[in-house]
Formats: sequence, structure tokens, C-alpha cells
Amino acid sequence: MAIAKKASKANGAAVSAERQLALYRDMLLIRRFEERAGQLYGMGIIAGFCHLYIGQEAVVVGMQATIGAKDSVITSYRDHGHMLACGMDPKGVMAELAGRKDGYSRGKGGSMHMFSRDKGFYGGHGIVGAQVPIGTGIAFAHKYSNDGGLCLCYLGDGAVNQGQVQESLNMAELWKLPIVYVIENNHYAMGTSVERSTANVDLYKRGTAFGIPGEAVDGMDVLAVMQAGTDAVAKARAGEGPYILEMKTYRYRGHSMSDPAKYRTKEEVAKMREEHDPIDHLRTRMLAEAATDEEALKQIDADIKLRVTQAAEFAQASPEPDPSALWTDVLVEA
Repeated sequence: MAIAKKASKANGAAVSAERQLALYRDMLLIRRFEERAGQLYGMGIIAGFCHLYIGQEAVVVGMQATIGAKDSVITSYRDHGHMLACGMDPKGVMAELAGRKDGYSRGKGGSMHMFSRDKGFYGGHGIVGAQVPIGTGIAFAHKYSNDGGLCLCYLGDGAVNQGQVQESLNMAELWKLPIVYVIENNHYAMGTSVERSTANVDLYKRGTAFGIPGEAVDGMDVLAVMQAGTDAVAKARAGEGPYILEMKTYRYRGHSMSDPAKYRTKEEVAKMREEHDPIDHLRTRMLAEAATDEEALKQIDADIKLRVTQAAEFAQASPEPDPSALWTDVLVEA
């Protein structure tokens, strides 16, 4: 694999060829995993709700590159990409999607509800906006225990209009909690565009009334995400309180697998894919800068396809949980 020493730059900060390839690999894993999940859903192996992350990969991969092992992550129901970016095993994630015993929540959580304490991932939450007060509480725990950690709390453009989000922002700023709120603005809350549902479409300004700074970021450019995330995380970790990042991103598929997405044109989706795809964008940049070559990228794709195939086979071979498992892992004596 030929990799030159030349480094790219994101907002003036040098990004090595090795780091760019790592970001590319992580985004491609999410893309291929979600494509296979969509196939398994069509085959009836995955049932229930299933929200794919295709198109938004740069957001979570760029943000995850800015935090460490002592930090926490929480998000909504469009969560498979976040799990993989946190380092969770694709086999365990896919098994959980299929409702199997070897899944991260032992087959009882499914697509929207799985967790990994070891990886600092606290869900996957099916109620719109519910993860925001929980994430704020996690940030409070970090500050209370003085462990140096912080929380990345992801939410969508639809969740910003929830009252519990505003209450959380108020408390986070009041107590200067170490949290970065990452708004993944994919422009459509289910089938309703931001313009039709939100009076002020500059979502990064939602914390202005509480004194929380924020900024809008090109969420289709992983290097731009990483740079903005690095700055926001540094502020939160330094005790300056919460920060809001509005990631301008886009999902290529419907809100969920049951959504035909007739509220937007095929031309709109095609234009976003052709002009702003995060994976193609980084690939083109690396090739132009001689940070890698076509042969190396083909090998990465082949390796990832094999990992995803193995994850799908593992999920299908895993047994369904015994009915008695309904009574386990539902209570902790504290």
C-alpha cells in the first residue's frame, strides 16, 4: 500500500495521510454495514424499525476522532453508525439488529436500543429528544466525579423543537457541564423539511438565549467536522461549558426502512450524492494529494466488505434469545 507523507489540511490544521485513511476506512465501514442491513431488512431477517445512516457518515466519524476513552456518547434511534464509530464489534451490532442472543443487548433492544458501557456508548433512544436530558445527566456525572470526561450528545433537526431539549440546554449552561450537542441537520424530520417546521433554521443558535456558543459545520466533509469538533471538545473539556455544533448533512435513504421518501425529488438526492458525498469527497482529496492510491483503496473496500459479510453471517447463525430472557437484565439493585 503506497502512502505518501503529504498531509491535508482542515481549516489550517494538518491531517496526516494515515489519519485520512483511518477516517475513510471508518466511514466506508458504516456505509457498507448499513447497505447490508438494508438488504437483511428486505429479506425479513431484520424486523421492526430500522433507520439507516447512509450519507451522514462524516459527522460521527469526524466527531469520534476528537474524543478519548474516558468520554461518553449518546444519540437517537439512527444509531448504527455511532456504534461502529465508537469501536463496537460489527458482529454484535448486526446480531442485535436481527434480534439475536449474541447482540449487544442480547437480542432484546434491536436497532434503536443497544449499548456498550465498555465503549462509552449509552444508546440508541427511540423517543425523539429523550437522549438530550440523559446526555446532559451523563455530562453532570463527568463533572461531579471530576474524571476529565465529557459527553457527545447527538440529536436531529426534529428534536431541537422539543421542550426537554431547551430545559437541558439551560441546565448545561447553568452548571457549565462538559457536553457538546451535535445537531445532525439532515433537513428532514421524518418527512417534514426544516423550513416547514422551524421558525429559525439556524439551529446552532438554539443556545443563544442561554449563552451557549455554537456554529454551523459542513457535515459532509469529515475533515471540517473533525476540526470543528476538536475546538468544541477542547472548550467543553476546559470547563467553558456546553457547545453546539450544527452539522449540515443529508440522509440518502428514507427516515426509516418503511419510508418511501416521496417528500423530496430523486433529483435532489442524486445531486447531493454526486456533489457532496462524504466518502467520495475524501477519496478524491486523498488521491489528488497522493495520500494513497487506487490499489490501496480497493483493498480497504475488499477488507470492509469481508468484515460486513462476516457480521451478517454471524448474526444469522446466532440463536434467538430464550423466552426466559424477558425477565433478565431489567433491574439493578443499587
